[in-house]
Amino acid sequence: MANILVVDDELGIRDLLSEILNDEGHQVELAENAAQARAARSRSRPDLVLLDIWMPDTDGVTLLKEWSSSGLLTMPVIMMSGHATIDTAVEATKIGAMAFLEKPITLQKLLKAVEQGLVKSAGRKPLATTPAALLHAVDMTVEAAMTGNAMPAAVDLGPQATQSFLLEKPLRDARDEFEKAYFEFHLAKEGGSMTRVAEKTGLERTHLYRKLKQLGVDLTRGKRAA
Repeated sequence: MANILVVDDELGIRDLLSEILNDEGHQVELAENAAQARAARSRSRPDLVLLDIWMPDTDGVTLLKEWSSSGLLTMPVIMMSGHATIDTAVEATKIGAMAFLEKPITLQKLLKAVEQGLVKSAGRKPLATTPAALLHAVDMTVEAAMTGNAMPAAVDLGPQATQSFLLEKPLRDARDEFEKAYFEFHLAKEGGSMTRVAEKTGLERTHLYRKLKQLGVDLTRGKRAA
């Protein structure tokens, strides 16, 4: 889990990025202007900053220059803007920004930039328990079974991975049991990431939240397992 500072004067952008990054297991601090960003940078020492360029008091490029000149640019900074020119993006990169995201920001580009930033931050390495690592371990297990090589350590995706169901039940009850086990399996497999589970199951995020609440699924189980 990383500590990520999101700086943007638009409430909707802050809320959206906070929700996505929280789903990914990160701790998120929000700032709506440069003054709050300075205070948060001093207080929490973020591992990564998502910084909007156009803000009412001090723009993001000026704040980036300020941090760079004062020796405070010790963390990766990803710039964001919906109106910046190529020259602005190049300038920010020369000052020290590691990446530039154009609004509206796609989910794939956001997660990729954040992951690259965190890997770069203080030599951070991906955790062995990330969803990608779990899937790799499963692939290795299948390969070992086919080739006769030694089996790697088992990946525990919880009891839902081997769930069995009683068929002598009303259809509604049996269906609810299956759906609960299905979503618990994918939550464990994706490390508790609601974003990835929504993509995997083909459900819109709001619908997915309502469905999980209706089924009584423990939303913290996947994150604890990861």
